[in-house]
Amino acid sequence: MGDPARKIMATTTHLTGTRKEWLAARLELLKAEKELTRRSDELARRRQELPWVRVDKEYRFETDEGSAALADLFRGRSQLLVYHFMFGPDYTAGCPHCSAIADGFNGFADHLAHHDVMLWAVSRAPLAKLQAYKRRMGWSFPWASSLGSDFNFDFSVSFTEEEQRSGNVEYNYGKSGVSSREIEIETSATVTDEGTKLATSVGVDWPTYIRETPGMSAFAFEDDVVYHAYSTYARGLDGLWGVYQWLDRAPKGRNESGFWMRRHDEYDKR
Repeated sequence: MGDPARKIMATTTHLTGTRKEWLAARLELLKAEKELTRRSDELARRRQELPWVRVDKEYRFETDEGSAALADLFRGRSQLLVYHFMFGPDYTAGCPHCSAIADGFNGFADHLAHHDVMLWAVSRAPLAKLQAYKRRMGWSFPWASSLGSDFNFDFSVSFTEEEQRSGNVEYNYGKSGVSSREIEIETSATVTDEGTKLATSVGVDWPTYIRETPGMSAFAFEDDVVYHAYSTYARGLDGLWGVYQWLDRAPKGRNESGFWMRRHDEYDKR
């Protein structure tokens, strides 16, 4: 055994410094962080000032309690947040990245429900598939199937094979060629081994996988009328990824290389 008093030589290539130097740099960063917080508050205010659009179309969903209209999803609240979870009819499991986001929903849903806001996940997979996957993941938040409804298509998170073949569909407020994989999903994956692994992880091929895309939408309910208030897609969802908010504060950041994120029951136990 070596001398316990022997100092271990530092091998890091990262910038190092004294506590005084660290504090000076940290105070400069704090100014930028405070500015970002103020800017984020301003953006939240602007989101809330967007004009509401009346939703007149009838959408039907299958839920644990039976068939439901969009207004029923509010469950007596005046606000509804929908996470468009990537779980298509042909999938055998939910998208692993959507699953990582949804891992935080159980706790959030309870708090939101007591603050006049309902949180739901909505996917096109049949309800039985959603229920089975929900049991596997240990989730309790409400999850509805929109299979047979235009809901996902109207809110630009699902596309038909015909639309995909045309190579020109709208996602994230712009025209994107799904067939050539220009759509930016949450991983920014291209048709590589990473993309193949993502598709394989849900039991389908790449074209089928990317007919579903992630997003979230917000709705308001007043005087028996449902209004669409807000939707965001792709990296607009970053703020909902609890794990990424933690990683962004870790010493090495997101430190991503390839297909690393798994469903929480798929990691090696350590």
